[in-house]
Amino acid sequence: MAGTGPVGSLLREWRQRRRMSQLELALGAEVSARHVSFIETGRSVPSRGMLLHLAQRLEVPLRERNALLLAAGYAPAFRERPLSDPALDAARQAVERVLAAHEPYPALAVDRHWSLLASNQAAGRLLAGVSPALLQPPVNVLRLSLHPDGVAPRIANLAEWRGHLLARLGHQVDLTADPVLLDLMDELRAYPAPEGGEHDKAGLEADHSSVLVPLRLVTPAGTLSFISTTTVFGTPIEITLSELALETFFPADAVTLAALRGLAEAARSGPPPG
Repeated sequence: MAGTGPVGSLLREWRQRRRMSQLELALGAEVSARHVSFIETGRSVPSRGMLLHLAQRLEVPLRERNALLLAAGYAPAFRERPLSDPALDAARQAVERVLAAHEPYPALAVDRHWSLLASNQAAGRLLAGVSPALLQPPVNVLRLSLHPDGVAPRIANLAEWRGHLLARLGHQVDLTADPVLLDLMDELRAYPAPEGGEHDKAGLEADHSSVLVPLRLVTPAGTLSFISTTTVFGTPIEITLSELALETFFPADAVTLAALRGLAEAARSGPPPG
């Protein structure tokens, strides 16, 4: 959360975080710059509709739009329910179908803090050797990836992948001002930096020769190479769905494709008879 206090101060924090002037916000929202100024200084109390209009223009997350409304004395506009709530059955089933349909490739669903909500079997098959402590709920996917007792020792391009994840997390912190994510960023940066990877502490990546940053994972089946995509709900009006993301991984080469299919076939066949 950006902070607490009068609604004008909170609105100004979000405007400054988006690096917008009062005039730019006013033009984008089709209101006068004077009105924006009066709201920010407390000389004018915005209507509920105006506050939501300005928040939308500033791309304020739904959770923080509720905070703005509360600061102005209005009731929250957006509900938050667990994904298990019957009202979210359609969304939950859609997530489950996507994860299942993505087999034999890894896929998982995470919340705003990168806590694991669900995953498919292919993702679980790639976690051999991870400390059981890191797999105790709630599992944080970024911690699991970069912790020395997690997947990190088996990531062949750890400096590159670490820089990629830190850049994504840094961008998310900029967008949301979430203190939990800021603490997570500090924690991840405190992990031992991989050899030759000091430069990525700022979220920068040295190798720009590739269009995508791959994940190269050393496994008993060989070094597997993945490219990843992120999917979010298009027009959520509920906080939980607005903060949910699907992380899906695809084989980046023929070797990985064959290995994933082989692992899935072996899992279906089960252990040989004793």
